[in-house]
Amino acid sequence: MIRVLVIDDSLFMRTIITDMLRKDPEIEVVGIATNGEDGLVKIDELKPDVITLDIEMPKMDGIEVLKHKAAMKHQPKTLMLSSLTSQGALMTKKAMAYGADDFMMKPKDLARIRGISQELVTKVKNLVNIAYISRKAGPSAEMANKIVLVGSSAGGPPMLDVLLSSFTTSIPAAIMITQHMPEGGFTAALAARLNRLSPMPVKETENGDVLSSGQVYVSMAGYHTVISSMISQSGVKGGRVIHSRAPLEHSVRPAVNKTFSSAAAAFGPLTVSTILSGMGSDGGDGTLAVKQHGGTTMVVRESDCLVYGMARAALKLDCVDSVLPLRSMAGEITRVVKTMGG
Repeated sequence: MIRVLVIDDSLFMRTIITDMLRKDPEIEVVGIATNGEDGLVKIDELKPDVITLDIEMPKMDGIEVLKHKAAMKHQPKTLMLSSLTSQGALMTKKAMAYGADDFMMKPKDLARIRGISQELVTKVKNLVNIAYISRKAGPSAEMANKIVLVGSSAGGPPMLDVLLSSFTTSIPAAIMITQHMPEGGFTAALAARLNRLSPMPVKETENGDVLSSGQVYVSMAGYHTVISSMISQSGVKGGRVIHSRAPLEHSVRPAVNKTFSSAAAAFGPLTVSTILSGMGSDGGDGTLAVKQHGGTTMVVRESDCLVYGMARAALKLDCVDSVLPLRSMAGEITRVVKTMGG
């Protein structure tokens, strides 16, 4: 049983979060706290496995809780709850730097708050069940000549936890994750989170990044991640990140289609793509582009997803080579990458 303490100044949020967590038989809500000071007392008294922690609270906010918690004997895993604002993004990034383990974004429309139930439960379980990687291989000094593309949206972040933590070692390819998120710092916080779980280093993209083998990249929110082909001095054909402020595609930026299509043109048959959970149809045309350039295409099975729109869009275009369970995805990606030419 996973013991959870809910810390939030909003009675509405405390009630909703508690209700969502208690519906899972593997989770026990052992207490609630109405502010940061109350939360620190109850961490010491109740010794929960996980705390959900609001950032903005009276008396002591979530950042101050993290600072004080660092000196405590009992160290529960911490899931931050952040508002979908630029200030929320800044505070989330700061919280991750002060030791928060993961974060979730509160919907702007409170009427949709119950829509995060599955993601909330999955994130709590992942915090307990997925270990951090203390040692990891650095990226190769050589430019990558193969690329793995991952596209996701709603329900994607906890699936990314599982996917990256399932790799047993570094792979001879660059990995590019394009996850729909609001701009302002949320993708930097996501990269920081994933870097703790992955055997390969994870970073947010920067304009001009030369893609390295064994490095994981998270597309920076607010820009399309376009992959431009390039050739190294040693003659290796690879790619470089170009950040584009081109118009939104499928109402998002970064768009999975932009990343997939440009990477397929740059890497050709040395491209692997996969679609995880996500609403809408972004990624369908990009998956088709990967297939048309000779690459290998995958999507996760529907039962593992919160929303199956993006994967279904690719399946409707008849361009998917395999449909896989989430926990089999890393092994299959590794196998395909290692058997590719180049």
